[in-house]
Amino acid sequence: MPNLNPGPFSGLDLLSSAVILLGDGLVIRHMNPAAENLLATSGRVVVGRSLLDIIQASAGLQKALDSALDNDWSYTGHNIEIRREDDEVLQINCTVTPVDAPEARLLLELRPIDQQIRASREERLLQQQQASRELIRNLAHEIKNPLGGIRGAAQLLEFELNNPSLREYTQVIIKEADRLQDLMQRLLSPHRPMQPGPVNIHEILERVRSLLLAEFPGQLKIRRDYDTSLPDLIGDREQLIQAILNIARNAAQAMEGKGEIVLRTRAVRQVTLAKKRFRLALELQVVDNGPGIPEDIRERMFYPLVSGRDGGSGLGLTLAQSFVQQHQGTVECESRPGRTCFIVRLPLEHA
Repeated sequence: MPNLNPGPFSGLDLLSSAVILLGDGLVIRHMNPAAENLLATSGRVVVGRSLLDIIQASAGLQKALDSALDNDWSYTGHNIEIRREDDEVLQINCTVTPVDAPEARLLLELRPIDQQIRASREERLLQQQQASRELIRNLAHEIKNPLGGIRGAAQLLEFELNNPSLREYTQVIIKEADRLQDLMQRLLSPHRPMQPGPVNIHEILERVRSLLLAEFPGQLKIRRDYDTSLPDLIGDREQLIQAILNIARNAAQAMEGKGEIVLRTRAVRQVTLAKKRFRLALELQVVDNGPGIPEDIRERMFYPLVSGRDGGSGLGLTLAQSFVQQHQGTVECESRPGRTCFIVRLPLEHA
């Protein structure tokens, strides 16, 4: 069993990995700066509190911690999910080591693996979406020509009919054919050439906010939480407006126009987006307090024609993701009942 030098454990503060010393009852005795950053808290505030007061850990991890205390053995867990006090979910690898130190029984090492999981998931989703888009485009091509024939035949039939009541049926055929042709065109032409230029993200968010408040007047609240020190990014203003509007409108529709949406911006450093490393990026969060995304479509919600809402086209999130990817960015989603958060990350400088 390793011996730790008694005192303030200042040596642990020099480590880049997150380290927490625990006593009996999983009471926190020391937390180094890396752990403070990881758990978004202050060691001065949490010392003396139970670890389980500041994080929600899986039942397996809690059992392993108790067993390590009771039996004085080590434990290593991989791909463990914990939730911070601010509701942020982290994916970590965890090692628990018994120690011999005053008032300390366990040394807990936490190693975040969010970036590894995100990169793997992003690559897998990108491959799936490319295959899905190709399939949809081929299908749209096959549907488009027969639709034109159906519409033309309905117009000729309407011209031959003398009974106005019968023409109502041909009008239904024509209007539905037009609607489907418009859908096929959107599937075939989701992109236009980008027109990049300096863009202020908060001007875009204010435009989105005004559009949503006009569309859902009354009970929809949109709260701003901006980092106004963020620099401009290089992007296509109209595409970014459409992408963020699609995401925010999706949230408003899920809440039936009643609830709160938070638009939050932050700077993030040293992130990997679309397999490229960027020193500085923008993180935009669109958070709502609605019912959450149905579990059966969470993995497929960015696919074309997948919608959790009756009457939805299933193209809004697909186009939003496509526009973000054209800007070398990523879009992700975390959802549970009462809180859904779409996270858009866009580079603020060249790789």
